[in-house]
Amino acid sequence: MNEHEGQESPGQDDLGQESQGGDGAQVSTGTNGDAAGIPEAAIPELVIISGMSGAGRSTAAKCLEDLGWFVVDNLPPALIPTMVELGARSQGNVARIAVVVDVRGRRFFDNLRESLADLEAKHVTRRIVFLESSDDALVRRFESVRRPHPLQGDGRIVDGIAAERELLRELRGDADLVIDTSSLNVHELRAKMDAQFAGEEEPELRATVMSFGFKYGLPVDADLVVDMRFLPNPHWVPELRPYTGLNEEVSAYVFNQPGAKEFIDRYSELLQLIAAGYRREGKRYVTIAVGCTGGKHRSVATSEKLAARLVSQGVETVVVHRDMGRE
Repeated sequence: MNEHEGQESPGQDDLGQESQGGDGAQVSTGTNGDAAGIPEAAIPELVIISGMSGAGRSTAAKCLEDLGWFVVDNLPPALIPTMVELGARSQGNVARIAVVVDVRGRRFFDNLRESLADLEAKHVTRRIVFLESSDDALVRRFESVRRPHPLQGDGRIVDGIAAERELLRELRGDADLVIDTSSLNVHELRAKMDAQFAGEEEPELRATVMSFGFKYGLPVDADLVVDMRFLPNPHWVPELRPYTGLNEEVSAYVFNQPGAKEFIDRYSELLQLIAAGYRREGKRYVTIAVGCTGGKHRSVATSEKLAARLVSQGVETVVVHRDMGRE
């Protein structure tokens, strides 16, 4: 992820023990691809990992491998249904499969949509994890390892990044989980992956409530954005300025303002409707970004309140304060 992530060379295959990658992916195709006759309970769980080159796909894949998943790196999309069928015929030995799909296999990338439709027809439970990062962060990572972007050709790194972002735009929109790694290191990304996949039982819905400061930019992985700048800023109260929204006095100040408690009540009701819709649509992850000017007072206090409401509604929730302490 950031410049501390020395374990992943952008665009490189560091999980070659499972796959030869690209054109040389060695996967047996000794079946006819028809899942008929295989009990639905035997079909393995599938996670497709994709995203920007240099954003941490290899780290995410390694994390799932450490959690016991069977990981295949850079598998051509056309072979994903075959891989799932082989897992289904493994008599339970391969119950969870993670496949890394990226632009290194760009000649096969157009087949991904067809493969996803095939998986849906066979009632395969699949999730898409998309690793995102800012252009600045990606440029730093490629420059630090002195490697070209796989799509830059004779152009610059930024040209390759722009081409890849456009190529992956539709897949990003279909992703179940988007993780922005712009400011994450390896350990922080692994912690996020562990939080989503380490549990023995998959919850119906997982939520991340993230406080942030608008002056530092919107979180790119946000599904919903809440703006708390309609409330007075504790920054202008001298005795509250040094503290954060985690402080009881700051929280009390925020929620004693006109409209603050009503907002929490009504927005919590709205989240109940949204959560029910996400469940019906099979969406398992939602990131709610709560912003104020600096991400220190109002957004932090509100994030804590919203997270508590979500937990009381049966939603497994993680709270992240992105910009607290940044000032």
